Amino acid sequence: MLKRIGENAKEAAGYVRRLSAPEKNRILAACANELEKNAAIIIGENKKDMAAADPSRRAFNDRLMLNEQRIAGLAEGMRKVARREDPTGEVLYMKTMPNGLKVGEKRVPLGVVGMIYEARPNVTTDSFALCLKAGNACVLRGSKEAINSNKAIVKILQNTLAALKHPPKIVQLIEDTSRETARDFMRLNEYLDVLIPRGNAGLIQSAVENATVPVIQTGIGNCHIFVDESADLAKALPLIINAKTQRPSVCNAAEKLLIHKNIAKDFLPKICNSLAAAGVKIRGCGKTCSLYAGGRLASEEDWYEEFLDLVIGIKVVDDITAAIAHISKYSSGHTDCILTESYKNANDFIELVDSAAVFVNASTRFTDGEEFGLGAEMGISTQKLHVRGPMGLTALTTTKFFVMGEGQVRG
Repeated sequence: MLKRIGENAKEAAGYVRRLSAPEKNRILAACANELEKNAAIIIGENKKDMAAADPSRRAFNDRLMLNEQRIAGLAEGMRKVARREDPTGEVLYMKTMPNGLKVGEKRVPLGVVGMIYEARPNVTTDSFALCLKAGNACVLRGSKEAINSNKAIVKILQNTLAALKHPPKIVQLIEDTSRETARDFMRLNEYLDVLIPRGNAGLIQSAVENATVPVIQTGIGNCHIFVDESADLAKALPLIINAKTQRPSVCNAAEKLLIHKNIAKDFLPKICNSLAAAGVKIRGCGKTCSLYAGGRLASEEDWYEEFLDLVIGIKVVDDITAAIAHISKYSSGHTDCILTESYKNANDFIELVDSAAVFVNASTRFTDGEEFGLGAEMGISTQKLHVRGPMGLTALTTTKFFVMGEGQVRG
C-alpha cells in the first residue's frame, strides 16, 4: 500500500512542479470553495471523531473539533496561500565567473513532502495548500482520532483536483493509522524527500528515532516569559494572561513564568490571582508557594513539561542571568519572551536566548506564520537546518545551481 502511495506521489510531484502560479491559485480557490460548500459533510464526519474522543482531553479535543466557523477559517487559509507570491523559480543570485560561465541559484520544490500529525484537521488543508503552492506533492498521515475528518477533507480536495483535470494524487491520505504503518512511512526514502512530524513530544521523538527520511522537527512549545524588574507591570499582567489563556492548547501558549525577585513580593500574588481567576492552576517554586498559598510545589519534571492546558509553572529568579540560565536548561527552543523597559536587558535576552523566536514585550501567542506575515504554516521548526521558526512557503523549497556556458572546458 505505502509503495503504491509513494509511486503515485512521485509521479504527481513531477506534474505539480510544472504548474503555473495562476493555475495553482485556481486550484486553491476552487478547493476553498468546495470546503465551504461541503461543510455539513465535514462536520458530520468530525462529529464521529468527537464522539469517540476522551472528554477529559480538553486541549486535544479543542484542536480536533470543527464547526462552520473553523471550516471557513480553513478555506480562508487556503485563499491566503493563493495570494502569496509563488516562491518557486526565484533566482537568488546570478554571477559571471572570470572564465565567462554564468552561475546562478534558484528556488525549486522539495518534491514529495510527508506529514505525520495528530488530531489537527487544519493541518490537512494547510499542508495541501502550502505544498501545492510550493510545487510539491504531499502524503498525509493523521491520527486515528481524526481519521473521519481527514478522510472527508482529502476526498473533497481530490474530487476538486479531478474536476479541474489535475491528478487527485497530488494529495494523498494514509488511512491505516497503525503504529507499524507510521514507522514504515518514516522509512519511505525511495519516495519521500522530507518528513515533517507535527504533534506532541512523543510523536516528534518517534520520528527522530525511527525515520530514515530527512526530518524537519516541529518542536513542542515549552515557552517562557521573564518579567524583569524594570517591566511595565500594568502591561505585563494582561500580556501574561493572554499568552497563557487565549488558547492554552497550542504550542505558542506560555507555559512558564519567571519573575525577578525584586518585584516578586508585590507582582507575584497579583498575577497568580489573575491567572487563578481565569482558571489557571499554579505550579511554583518554593518562593512562589510562600507568596501565593494557592500554588502547588512544582516538580523537576514540571519545568520541562508542555502543559497545553490551563496550568503554568512560576519561578522567582535572582536576575536576568538566572532567567536565561533557566530558559537554556528547560526551554524547548520554540518561543521565549522578556518583559522589560531596559534596552540592555532586551538586547541581552535576544542575543543569549537560543530559541526559534525571541520576544520583547509581546505575547508568545504571536509565534505563528500568519502573524509573521508568512501565511499558513506547516508548523514551527525548532531545529536549525534547513529552516527555523514558522515554516511558510519558502521552507517547502530547496535550491539548485544552474550554469550557462559557451563551450568552456576545465583546464
